[in-house]
Amino acid sequence: MEVEKMDENEWKYHGEGNQSLVVSHCQRCVVLRFLKSPPNQNKTPEEILHHLQNIVDFGKHVMKQFFGENYVHHGEIIQLPLDFVRQLCLKIQPERPECRCDKDMDTLSGYAMCLPNLTRLQTFRFAEHRPILCIEIKPKCGFIPFSSHVSQEIKHKVCRYCMHQHLKVANGKWKRPSKYCPLDLFSGNKQRMHFALKSLLQEAQNNLKIFKNGELIYGCKDDQDCASDWNELARHLKPFFFPSNGLVSGPHCTRTIVKELIHVITMALLSSTDTCRAGDMKTVPISQGRSYCEASAFNKELVRNGKHKLESSGLPRGCLLYKTLQAQMLDMLDIEGLYPLYSRVEQYLEEFPEERSTLQIDGPYNEAFYEKLLDLSLEDDGTVAFALTKVQQYRIAMTAKDCSIMIALSPCLQDECSEHRPVVLTSKSRFTFSVSVLDLDLKPYESIPHQYKLDGEIVNYYLKNVQAKEDPVMSNLFKENEDCTLVLHKV
Repeated sequence: MEVEKMDENEWKYHGEGNQSLVVSHCQRCVVLRFLKSPPNQNKTPEEILHHLQNIVDFGKHVMKQFFGENYVHHGEIIQLPLDFVRQLCLKIQPERPECRCDKDMDTLSGYAMCLPNLTRLQTFRFAEHRPILCIEIKPKCGFIPFSSHVSQEIKHKVCRYCMHQHLKVANGKWKRPSKYCPLDLFSGNKQRMHFALKSLLQEAQNNLKIFKNGELIYGCKDDQDCASDWNELARHLKPFFFPSNGLVSGPHCTRTIVKELIHVITMALLSSTDTCRAGDMKTVPISQGRSYCEASAFNKELVRNGKHKLESSGLPRGCLLYKTLQAQMLDMLDIEGLYPLYSRVEQYLEEFPEERSTLQIDGPYNEAFYEKLLDLSLEDDGTVAFALTKVQQYRIAMTAKDCSIMIALSPCLQDECSEHRPVVLTSKSRFTFSVSVLDLDLKPYESIPHQYKLDGEIVNYYLKNVQAKEDPVMSNLFKENEDCTLVLHKV
């Protein structure tokens, strides 16, 4: 791609995270990713290149082994004319959110990552001239900790996401907690998955966005009215799901379209478009953990209706949700069991700082790095090698817990469908689709102390301010629904 021959006006602001900023091309299905840094802390071009190369290598040699060839797009590094980069930075600066402007886009090195635009179909170019819908979901952690190192019993009953919601509301990040629970989405049970997706649509927060032809059309903000949002969303989606204009308008139309959308997302998430297995990785038994969260709104509704058991259908082994969950469950010790091992590695590095590169803490992320992740043994022999393996597995798990899944859909005519093209059907339409995963940068080694501290804050807040109030209510609900048994004893 000859970027230097393109005008900077052909690119637009696409979004950004903590470490990078992304722009997308208005016509071509590519994005450019630039690193960011705080003002006056610019890295050298060599450091930028090394950082970007680590990101590419990690996706190519590690995460592709977990998720599969078709799901991971690691991109490539390109060098751009500095004048083009500076002009592009000036163009997009007004579009950046104020909260993100504490860091500057790298305009000095000229290096960037060139990646496919995952809001577009990644597998079949024949449909690119048609309208494309893309749903981005950040599913978060889909299991309850099963580690014996967990000190608070509540962590064996309520998932981290549901507990964290209450702390986020208390800290003012959101006005109200979401009813979404990751365990419902990862259950494989369509009824639970539908409830989870509907909850995401009602309170999207940072966990759901919808794009139409690459443009963001839905990403519920905290102060928006959900009903009016859904009506506007239905207006955008109506041509996709009801091209013959069978439905006119009104709340029934909106509900029907949202229901169709949820069905399509569910079927795409349960599909397998990649036969790749995760190398030699032995899977972590999903049955080790509880399959439901006591704080789930879906679970509470069952309890109110006198049902005490959630059905868990299980995920198809080839689908991206299953692979994501397997990678997440490399967190086998929980942060409470992991933190002492991190401290062991830290103590070793304090004594032998020159060993940091030998231990591959900062890369290179190659086949040798991946091979070291394959040992799932939990028998601690007291060595630094064991501690480091668990630390690196935890970093992989945290990366998988924070990744995003992109589902791109495009209308498909019946004569275009074949066994080589994944297709999902609705009542009036059919779509070809691609499923991808992004946000796969390895979580920093240095973030582990923060995660340990945050875990304690989340659990303590929940115990003190939420569970104490909910326990009497839930206890009464269980008692009301219990069968009474009269036991007679001989006197």
